[in-house]
Amino acid sequence: METTKLSSKGQVILPAAIRASNQWKAGLEFSVENTSAGVLLRPIKSVPATTLDEVIGCTGYAGKTHSVADMDKAITAEITARHARG
Repeated sequence: METTKLSSKGQVILPAAIRASNQWKAGLEFSVENTSAGVLLRPIKSVPATTLDEVIGCTGYAGKTHSVADMDKAITAEITARHARG
């Protein structure tokens, strides 16, 4: 078991072996929870910054609109074709 100290600024250094085994880099943020067993640190998984153009998906589609009936018909046709090949 490794130990660490609380600094006068309230900082705790996580041992290098623990940081390395979890692949934690400088700047990683943690949520801090007080539990009956002690203090629990959980790394906060960050979501990379994106632009609307990167995530807009099919909402940017400019072609002909399709009804649910059209989509059902296309799905049925594909299923029939796949079973015919099988």
